[in-house]
Amino acid sequence: MAPLGPASPRKACPSCRSVSHAYRSGVKYVIVIPDGGADLPLNELGGKTPFEAAHTPHLDALARAGRVGTCATTPDGFGAGSDVCTMALLGYDPVKYHTGRAPLEAAALGLEPDLGTWIFRVNLVTVGTHGDNAGLMLDHAGGAVSDNEGRELLAALESHWRAQAPDLMDGVSLHAGVSYRNIMLDASGRGYADAITTPPHEIPRERWGEHLPTGSPDAASLARLIELSADVLESHPINQARTARGERPANLAWIWGQGTRPSLPSFESRYGLRGAMLTSVDLLRGIARLIGWDLIDCPGLTSYHDTDYAAQGHATIAALADYDVVCCHVEAPDEASHQADWQTKVASLEAIDQEIMGPLVAHLGAYGDPESDHAAVGWRVLVMPDHYTLCSTRKHDATPVPFAMAGAWVRSVVEHCLTERDGKASDVHIDAGHELMEYFLFSGVKGARPRGR
Repeated sequence: MAPLGPASPRKACPSCRSVSHAYRSGVKYVIVIPDGGADLPLNELGGKTPFEAAHTPHLDALARAGRVGTCATTPDGFGAGSDVCTMALLGYDPVKYHTGRAPLEAAALGLEPDLGTWIFRVNLVTVGTHGDNAGLMLDHAGGAVSDNEGRELLAALESHWRAQAPDLMDGVSLHAGVSYRNIMLDASGRGYADAITTPPHEIPRERWGEHLPTGSPDAASLARLIELSADVLESHPINQARTARGERPANLAWIWGQGTRPSLPSFESRYGLRGAMLTSVDLLRGIARLIGWDLIDCPGLTSYHDTDYAAQGHATIAALADYDVVCCHVEAPDEASHQADWQTKVASLEAIDQEIMGPLVAHLGAYGDPESDHAAVGWRVLVMPDHYTLCSTRKHDATPVPFAMAGAWVRSVVEHCLTERDGKASDVHIDAGHELMEYFLFSGVKGARPRGR
């Protein structure tokens, strides 16, 4: 089989136009998502982006040996959230399948509400209460509260809401997630189809009172609950102790991301491949569950730079023995960006390269090269952030992200690195982000065929 030739600008390969058939190829696949890794040039980095400034020899070598391009993961009319962008990255058109962010996270918790139940995300956030910070959204992550702190604060919050607004809590329940992330189910019969809610990470240092839910009469109930949350959370012993330690308190509950339960076809029914996910984030876990992927438990994973990168790398390698596709999602670059911490963002990208990409690429060699050895299984790797997260604004951005793919039958006549500039300079640009998955899995793969034929 001849190597892949250059793709036409702004187009995926012709075989990517339909995903109506699943395929079998025998190749082992790995997807690595450095969440929010893409960025704009920063003055602090001498005009370089974090990808350009980071020392990533393993990723550089992989990209030069394969193909680099860009992929538009945010369809028109959508915000550049991880829910939308990851769904597109994994081959699912958000226009067709996305019903809201919170429903995806509810799936991670094993919640299966009735179809008429509205599902919300509830963040425990930090807002300013005095001085120049009064009334400002300071931290969408509530100072990175621990799981135990989050659960205790959520229990106190639910009790307070039921005591102060029993009419608004009729048919409503709260469910603890990871750290500051929680889920609210509303089976009261209220309607939120026209409600407008705002992700807290999109309003850093803005006046939160100007972004309360609006757009429908029932949205006022959400705004009322948010306002009531300050009464119990600000004075809670956990937050008093956090403040005394110099940590940010999780002193407000922010409700957003509403939707109803989605229905997604399984990844295996579409592509004929069994998949698994490693992640510390409920949102990604929920998407994995909904597309029929298994979740790989890996102790030591967090959403921050204190995560155990090496453990995640080893677990990714081990999972390849049992699955066709293994997805390794790392949240740390995104969280660093939301804190405007460019130093930690660079460090997280370097850790991904050293602790995950290095061992992974070394291991993949065992699957051989089917171009020179017809008995070899072969392998492919896709490394791609889901969206830009800008250190300069602490917000997500819908600019098409760079990607690098390498492995069997993946070649380019021009060598590039995985950077924003090189991605734009390449000849591969996927305008419909959900089409990239079939391009990655099957373009040029010898023996790829419709499942069952």
